Amino acid sequence: MGEWPGNWAELIRGIGCEMCENGRPDANRYGLRIMAGRYSDAYLQRADVQRGYTVVIWRGRHVNEPTELDDTEAAGYWAEVLAVARALIKVYQPLKMSYETLGNSLPHLHTHLVPRFPEDPRPGQPFPLSAQLPAGKIPEPRLLAEAAELRSLLR
Repeated sequence: MGEWPGNWAELIRGIGCEMCENGRPDANRYGLRIMAGRYSDAYLQRADVQRGYTVVIWRGRHVNEPTELDDTEAAGYWAEVLAVARALIKVYQPLKMSYETLGNSLPHLHTHLVPRFPEDPRPGQPFPLSAQLPAGKIPEPRLLAEAAELRSLLR
């Protein structure tokens, strides 16, 4: 049986939170920013997990749960998540879009957007995301082209 990280108490207070410490870079080891919103940033992921896999990250104070947002912040965050999802749907044309707001390995509000396709690894079930980075990466030219197309839709 697994255990919560040893520094969980610090992480939920924002101490050592990678999402807070990273600031708002245009690119990081995980992905390329495709949207810099008022409430969130969206990063098209480098990991070859699924075409269009994107993470939308809350960019206010450190927040663990969406219930910690006031009504204006919550409306803004979810509106930006949906704007990114609409752009992903337009570009990738998936059968379904999965929205996963977990925070089990890093307790900072963020939402995984996972387009689902006919060749999906688990049709009709949650997508098999892992806390570990996969070894495979999307080829850089393809990643840059897809990011540029998504940015053009999110302006």
